[in-house]
Amino acid sequence: MQTLTELNLDCNQIGDVGAKHVARGLRNNKTLTILSLARNEIGDVGAQHIADGLRNNTTLTVLILTDNRIGDVGAQRLVEGLRNNTTLTALDLRENQIGDVGAQHIADGLRNNTTLTTLGLYENQIGAVGAQHIADLLRANRTLTTLDLTHNQIGDVGAQHIADGLRNNTTLTTLDLGENQIGDVGAQHIADGLRNNTTLTALNLRDSQIGDVGAQHIADGLRNNRTLITLNLGFGQIGDIGAQHIADGLRNNTTLTKLSLSGNQIGVVGAQRLVEGLRNNTTLTILRLCYNWIGDVGAQHVANALRNNTTLIALDLGGNEIGNVGAQHLAGALQTNMTLTTLQLDESQIGDVGAQHLADALQTNMTLSTLDLKENQIGDVGAQHIADALQTNTVSIILFLIYFIYPPVLFHTDTNRIKSREK
Repeated sequence: MQTLTELNLDCNQIGDVGAKHVARGLRNNKTLTILSLARNEIGDVGAQHIADGLRNNTTLTVLILTDNRIGDVGAQRLVEGLRNNTTLTALDLRENQIGDVGAQHIADGLRNNTTLTTLGLYENQIGAVGAQHIADLLRANRTLTTLDLTHNQIGDVGAQHIADGLRNNTTLTTLDLGENQIGDVGAQHIADGLRNNTTLTALNLRDSQIGDVGAQHIADGLRNNRTLITLNLGFGQIGDIGAQHIADGLRNNTTLTKLSLSGNQIGVVGAQRLVEGLRNNTTLTILRLCYNWIGDVGAQHVANALRNNTTLIALDLGGNEIGNVGAQHLAGALQTNMTLTTLQLDESQIGDVGAQHLADALQTNMTLSTLDLKENQIGDVGAQHIADALQTNTVSIILFLIYFIYPPVLFHTDTNRIKSREK
């Protein structure tokens, strides 16, 4: 077959023997560009077979080997196969068993590689030592643009190594370091790296142990940084003081467009301080503050900021228990705000009264296109208010009927489900 360009063999029972057959096909195939073998338990032996197939292949650009029990030996074999390969641009090794030794093999093998741009090492067993090897790779490699080290164990020391590697790196644009036990000290090292880096545009530090002190370090790094546009600090330990520091950083920053502080503990005071920082900010377009104990008073502070803000297009306030009073404050802001297109208010304890306030706002607001009201306490009366508003409003997506169709017990709040919305 000389026409097939994409092949997905995920979740079969291919094993190492099947991988050998697939590799044989790679040697002679001249059309396949994307191959996915995720969750097939090919192991180190199967990885070696795939590597052999890559040596002479001249068309494959994306290889996905997620969750295949590949360890340090398999990682070594794969990068050996890439030494002569000049076409592969993306290698996905997520959810395998690669440790510090495997990270060293990967770093050594990719040091002189000139084609790979995306490397996925999510959920492996890489620690601080492995992070040092990856940092060495960042210093030497001139093509890698996306690196995912989420859900490893690099810690503060590993974060320091990665930050050191960023100082001289001129190609990496996206870095994922979430779920790596990084705390305030690690945040300081990363912030130091941001001061000198001129290429990184997206940084993910979600599910870290960064608190108010770490937030201050990150904010300090943002003041002089002119390239970062996406920052994820979700599900950390940032409180109202940390929110103040982030707000201070936003006052002078002119590049950041997306910020997530979801799942922290900024509270009412933190919400107030954060939105005050937005008054003079003219670049932030997406702000996520779900699950932050903001309440109706915090919603009032956010609403006050929305009245004057002309850049924010998406706001996530879900899971903040703003209730009917908070919904009223936000509805008032929607009557004058002409830029917001997406508003998430799921799990907010909004009832029929709050739905009426929002519906009244929809009568005049002509910019909001997506309103998320699922898992609230809206009944028939509230639904009627929303339905009446739809007769004149052009909002295209309203999510609020799930609560009626399925029993509330199906929507209990658990940490994994909350975090899935951020992924």
